[in-house]
Amino acid sequence: MREGWESKKLGDVGECRIGLTYSPDDVCAEGGTLVLRSSNVQNSRITYEDNVLVQSDVPTNVIVREGDILICVRNGSRSLIGKSAMISSADEGHAFGAFMATFRSQYGEYVFQLLQTDEFKRQVHRTLGATINQITNADLKSFKFLFPSLAEQRKIAAILRTWDEALEKLSALRAAKAKRHVGLTHSLVFGGMQLEEFRGSNEATSYRWFQLPAVWGCKPISDLAVEISERNTDGDALDVLSCSKHDGFVRSLEYFKKQVFSADLTGYKKISRGDFGFPSNHVEEGSIGLQNLTETGVVSPIYTVFRFNPEQVLGEYAFAVLKTEVYRHIFNVSTSASVDRRGSLRWKDFSRLPFPVPSMAEQKEIAEVLRTSKSEVDALDAEIEALTRQKRGLMQKLLTGEWRVEVSDDEEAAA
Repeated sequence: MREGWESKKLGDVGECRIGLTYSPDDVCAEGGTLVLRSSNVQNSRITYEDNVLVQSDVPTNVIVREGDILICVRNGSRSLIGKSAMISSADEGHAFGAFMATFRSQYGEYVFQLLQTDEFKRQVHRTLGATINQITNADLKSFKFLFPSLAEQRKIAAILRTWDEALEKLSALRAAKAKRHVGLTHSLVFGGMQLEEFRGSNEATSYRWFQLPAVWGCKPISDLAVEISERNTDGDALDVLSCSKHDGFVRSLEYFKKQVFSADLTGYKKISRGDFGFPSNHVEEGSIGLQNLTETGVVSPIYTVFRFNPEQVLGEYAFAVLKTEVYRHIFNVSTSASVDRRGSLRWKDFSRLPFPVPSMAEQKEIAEVLRTSKSEVDALDAEIEALTRQKRGLMQKLLTGEWRVEVSDDEEAAA
């Protein structure tokens, strides 16, 4: 152990509290107390995109105040147990729910950094074992960490806070760029904003779900694409692909970190580079993709695979269209209205959907503009990932005492 450092339990250095239990009858639309839950903790920060208000009497011991650490202690997804966020002055006065806990201490900022470490995750998952989906108040109090003097803790926390602030700024910039990209995509693929060289009259034609420039075509997908139903009859060992809501196709093993597909791939469908596909029972969530990962992969038999005519539709342009919120809504409505009523959208119904068709030249220019816009978001993702990695390396050095920070006598006395 490092000189001057002590191994302590969280229960020895602060107070742990479990949150408010409430019933569905207590939930109200307005005028109640906001209850912070797991969904309010995103990327180690408090967010307010998924709020619940309760109108019952809320005891003071479940109200958060600045400096508290909010921790998820129970969740259906085990990987989310242990995620945490620091309560700021703007977050004070809210309650926290029964699946959450708070830690309150003069060591708060230092402990918050400890809760971001792999060591904390190891202690959490040792406690969870194979079947338990929660950590108790007693568990939380029992977790052990190394603690230097209070003055050194504060200095370490201040150093790491500067990295957190840099990451927050980058994340905010990334969110703004991503929002701009979504808006730009919608404007370009539906012709609301045409590129200068293609801009003609302002005349537009209205269709059921969108409006297009009058000079554009709009055809059912069946006139532009064909279904592909080639099976992997020889059982070739091809990459198994899955389709995500946000990114399109991903390699299943890399995405899920485990094998979720059958060992026998003979019934799977082949999907070639440039083909599109979607799981027929999840497309209403926006799960549709352009296969650009491998020359030939395979997907589950529940997938619909199709190929656009390359002389009529550019793949990159089609992907941008099909990933818009407009088409997610179209898929949702069409799934609900499908003949089999089993929560799936088959090729027969999917192929009837309308699709905007500008000239091939305009499609190529739209794709180029969107590629540049997306590259800005991707560059920020890479920068955030690199900075996060660097911070983790610094945490490993500072929070174990491998690297020491200098603390003056005055700082020790002030602590």
